[in-house]
Amino acid sequence: MVLTQFSQIDIYPSSVAPTAMSSETIDFSVVICTYNGANRVPNVLRHLQQQVDLDGLVWEILVVDNNSTDHLIDVVGSFCQEWEGKLTLRYLSEPRQGAAYARQRAIRSAHGKLIGFLDDDNIPAPNWIAAAYRFGQAHPEVGAYGSRVYGQFEVAPPQEFQHLLPFFALTQRGDVPLRYERRRKVLPPGAGLVVRRQAWLDHVPQECILAGPMGNLRIGGEDLEAVSHIQNSHWEVWYNPEMEVFHKIPASRVTREYLLEFFRGIGLSRHVTRMLSCTPWQRPVWFLIYLANDSRRIVAHIFRYRTRLRANLVAACEFQMYVSSLISPFYIWKTQLLKSLSIQTPETNSGSEEAIG
Repeated sequence: MVLTQFSQIDIYPSSVAPTAMSSETIDFSVVICTYNGANRVPNVLRHLQQQVDLDGLVWEILVVDNNSTDHLIDVVGSFCQEWEGKLTLRYLSEPRQGAAYARQRAIRSAHGKLIGFLDDDNIPAPNWIAAAYRFGQAHPEVGAYGSRVYGQFEVAPPQEFQHLLPFFALTQRGDVPLRYERRRKVLPPGAGLVVRRQAWLDHVPQECILAGPMGNLRIGGEDLEAVSHIQNSHWEVWYNPEMEVFHKIPASRVTREYLLEFFRGIGLSRHVTRMLSCTPWQRPVWFLIYLANDSRRIVAHIFRYRTRLRANLVAACEFQMYVSSLISPFYIWKTQLLKSLSIQTPETNSGSEEAIG
């Protein structure tokens, strides 16, 4: 069945009439934002179909098509037919390229008070929704909370990559829930993130600075920018280890070319996330501190590795990130100026947990 004429498809469970579907009847919304994910989304949907411990919980799935050029809409349409009367599955289209735009589209359209985000390469554990809902109900003061995220590498990364793994949206911070303290300048990634819809609507700008995936440039941090706005309000941000997600990482993302661009993008986004972690009056001072610290890191890195800098992949990735962090303020100011002049410039996402500092 070809469904390319639709921008939204809604299938409701037979026990709930369409007129009754609202934020008052939906307990939890699962959002999958994807670009050309026709071959990946079905695996996520199958695992969502197998969720357990959901007695009495009314939930929905939203697939947000972020300007895909593949047959994603037909894939979702086939699931709509298969699931009719069983699960609420909705297809949404967001033509503006960028994960930030796709998430904003989902927030506006979701019916649940709690919204869980999965990337199209994230596989949730069977109890992910149940654990996420329980945590949200037990902690009404929490506006956003992240999952425990494991990596499933198609090709194992070098052993020396261990300290860089958090940048791949892999988050394993122990077996006990913990609060992300603002002073530590670390936040959960977008993979497996759950937000309280009202907290997002009240505090995340409709137009953020970091847009997310656009073309081949990988400017990261759009998820961190959104969560920073929530954390800077009265809402708390937490880590919930009972929510487990498995992040599939293909061999193509462990190549030298991809990794260098990946860490360049992380660095270029850092001015935004760094400044959001400071109060406005502190920002000029911290700008100079970060400028000096990035310069020091670059010089120290050159002296440490010297002729091995290009040959050592981990060292090369770190160096790329340090250099990009140094120029990040100037890159962000330039893109903001171009935006104000209505000139389109590419930005993209790494979707990772990173130290903001």
